[in-house]
Amino acid sequence: MTYDEALKRAEEIIAQLEQSEALSIDEYKKLAAEATSLLHTCKSLLTEMHEDVTVRVENL
Repeated sequence: MTYDEALKRAEEIIAQLEQSEALSIDEYKKLAAEATSLLHTCKSLLTEMHEDVTVRVENL
């Protein structure tokens, strides 16, 4: 999954959580866990990119 895909899905879930009062606690928990996982993926991808850029700059 790309960064953009993960971020878009996380944003969709967050909007759904904020707007839906009809979710059961189980549905809420499932969606919250998915959003958390997606945000961890985004963080990992950003960390990898930062490390790659740092190495490239140091090698200039």
